[in-house]
Amino acid sequence: MDILPEALERYIESHSAPAPPLLQELRAETLGTLAMPQMQVGPVEGALLKLLVGLMGAKRVLEVGTYSGYSALSLASGLPDDGRLVTCDIDPVATGVARRYFERSPHGHKIELRLGPAIDTIRALAAASERFDLVFLDADKESYVDYYEAALPMVPPGGLIVADNTLWSGRVLDPQQPSDHAIVRFNAHVAADDRVEHVLLSVRDGVMLARKRPVASDDPAAERT
Repeated sequence: MDILPEALERYIESHSAPAPPLLQELRAETLGTLAMPQMQVGPVEGALLKLLVGLMGAKRVLEVGTYSGYSALSLASGLPDDGRLVTCDIDPVATGVARRYFERSPHGHKIELRLGPAIDTIRALAAASERFDLVFLDADKESYVDYYEAALPMVPPGGLIVADNTLWSGRVLDPQQPSDHAIVRFNAHVAADDRVEHVLLSVRDGVMLARKRPVASDDPAAERT
């Protein structure tokens, strides 16, 4: 789902932090053995996720959409040793690959994998009064708005929601399929949300960053947090 010219993608990758050998091995296995390997984040986006976690000083991260674990390991590598990442998915095959690599990684002990519908996992975490400094959305696009709304109350002021595939191979400009319209709807939803400040980046297939604003006690938007 890359939308930049291949030569420019290679240039960007060559001038970004390289993926560690374990992630390179995971990427190769995913490309060679799993269905829909394009669902895996690329090395540049993985480096960005790690950097965001480190820049924020995040200690708790929620990931919606594990797939084979590349993004989870990237996020976890930016966490301190006592940090925690909860990642959820419904695919037992892809997450089986992820589990093997989590076990081999020095960051694997930070990761908790929950198998089941993501919205159920998010609601259960919210019911348990869990809080997350950063939330990464990379699951079914039709549910992005639902995931965002369910997760945002668990994010403190200054916390970050990161959504992948928000350019959707350029199809946001001429949406035809339900998933195209879903991404358009999500981007518009975030852009209109006064609870966050946001920017849409052209990294890989598009990354939306939405940072939760501090809310004054007399602000009507406070009721929606």
